[in-house]
Amino acid sequence: MAVAALGAAVTLVAPTGAAHAAPLSDSPTPAARSAAPALPAASAASASSAWVAGTRAYLVITAPGATSPAQAAVTANGGTVFASYDAIGVIVAHSAAAGFPAALRAVSGVQQVGATRTSDIPADAYNPVLPATPTQATTTLTETVRWDMTQIKADQAWAVTTGSPGVKVGVLDTGVDDLHQDLAPNFDAADSVSCAYGKADTRTGAWRDVDTHGTHVAGTIAAAKNGKGVVGVAPGVKIASVRIAEPTSTLFFAENTVCGFVWAGDHGFKVTNNSYYTDPWQFNCPDNIDQAAIIEGVRRAQAYAEGKGSLQVAAAGNSDYDLAHKTTDSASPNDSTPTTRTITNACLDIPTELPGVVTVAAMGNGNVKASYSNFGNGVIDVAAPGGDGSSGVYSTLPGGKYGSKNGTSMASPHVTGVAALLASADPAATPADLRAKLASQATDTACPSDSRCTGTTAANAFFGEGQVDALKAVGATPPPGKYFENLTDVTVADNATVESPISVTGVSGNAPATLKVGVDIKHTYRGDLVVSLVAPGGTVYLLEDFTDSDSADNVIKTYTVNASAEAANGTWKLRVRDIASQDTGRIDAWNLTF
Repeated sequence: MAVAALGAAVTLVAPTGAAHAAPLSDSPTPAARSAAPALPAASAASASSAWVAGTRAYLVITAPGATSPAQAAVTANGGTVFASYDAIGVIVAHSAAAGFPAALRAVSGVQQVGATRTSDIPADAYNPVLPATPTQATTTLTETVRWDMTQIKADQAWAVTTGSPGVKVGVLDTGVDDLHQDLAPNFDAADSVSCAYGKADTRTGAWRDVDTHGTHVAGTIAAAKNGKGVVGVAPGVKIASVRIAEPTSTLFFAENTVCGFVWAGDHGFKVTNNSYYTDPWQFNCPDNIDQAAIIEGVRRAQAYAEGKGSLQVAAAGNSDYDLAHKTTDSASPNDSTPTTRTITNACLDIPTELPGVVTVAAMGNGNVKASYSNFGNGVIDVAAPGGDGSSGVYSTLPGGKYGSKNGTSMASPHVTGVAALLASADPAATPADLRAKLASQATDTACPSDSRCTGTTAANAFFGEGQVDALKAVGATPPPGKYFENLTDVTVADNATVESPISVTGVSGNAPATLKVGVDIKHTYRGDLVVSLVAPGGTVYLLEDFTDSDSADNVIKTYTVNASAEAANGTWKLRVRDIASQDTGRIDAWNLTF
């Protein structure tokens, strides 16, 4: 069972509404084009290379630009060069000889040699089978405002911009169904590829999904705003698929990730999404000779991509594990037999803990940590909706389908989408600029009453710099002194009236005739609710009295109130009255714009 991809399937939904069985694991169970040229940085293995039992893969590390002598040494010592990335000094070598790694380590100019797996290379590596082309069904589902999008204000950001088609986002994952009705409008086939086994396969369709995971991630980033199914955080940008998962196992080995990052750099991806960890080690430890080479090879590839202008965003993981206080790893190696080992903070979850990578934790529906999300003070950069329990993230699935998944795999593409919006707003932004902007636009989220959450409201172990905010990312932050917000949750019980206050200061004169009241109420039956605005002088403005038969969830909308008779400064209140039994909820947030 593959376990590296960091999202769990909850529900798969066919376009007609028919149910499909969900995969039993929490891991990953697009327009035709002419063949593109092979990746310039990689040299192909000889077509005569033949697979034999016991063939293993190795990263051979040299100085950048100096792989030629090492390539000759690989051949001389019973191996073959499967791919070579000379710009970063990384060779992907195959050999079935037991003494191969020791022999190569003794070669002048070879800095490191490490096995990338504890299992044999599949025979498929030498003649890869193209993924199946999924049969497409036409959806009858129409776009609705989903909780994850409202939570990061993506729905408000779309009124400003949906992102630029000049921004390319790479989905490094299990592949993407480019034929999906919600993905085809934004899919970039010319820059899509398979990097399975560590070498670029540019055949048409090699990038397609060998599971469902990558297609789901792609929809969260950039599903088209076309009235069908769902809409992504940045529905105006382009997405390209870089399949780094291998078929059957759906594992993401180091050489695949190296290939993916180099491809991203060479093909102008502004952002990449990485919802996986590099198999077979959940954590790679530098005191292990093989894992040290994996760390170095992937680190160089990431640095290469960043140097070419690409920002990497990655999922933090789903083990409810403190990444700032590592003690044990019991999930590795996942391509053979896992054992429990003692580790330290020197051991890294890659790519998410590599320098320059944005590490993303998951939140549930509301300002809460998702129960499964990894955390760590100084490790987590930002947080985003990943789903939890019955509140999953709903997105695209292969074959024109849709469904829900939970995981940091689902949180990461929300951040990737916000980064794509930032890049759309500022095309000259560097990866460092985008990292800084992701931090500055995030909404500070305080720790709950959980001793594991250390740090401050501004930066802590559960949420890092806070939850990303797409509206701020597109430059739509209201003018200082004119916008006021309350993010504190207030429980709405049955047959009860509650209020949430906002103190307004620094606004001269009376409120405007077009006072904007933004409301975000989570409730399981809004027909129970009467929503009002209470002015500082006590005047009550009815915003909405829902009909008793309105069984929809939640109140997420902006009201316009003529409050010109009221002094602007003072304490304004959102009043919510529940007039029935059985269904409850909370005021999640509300705001005033003067």
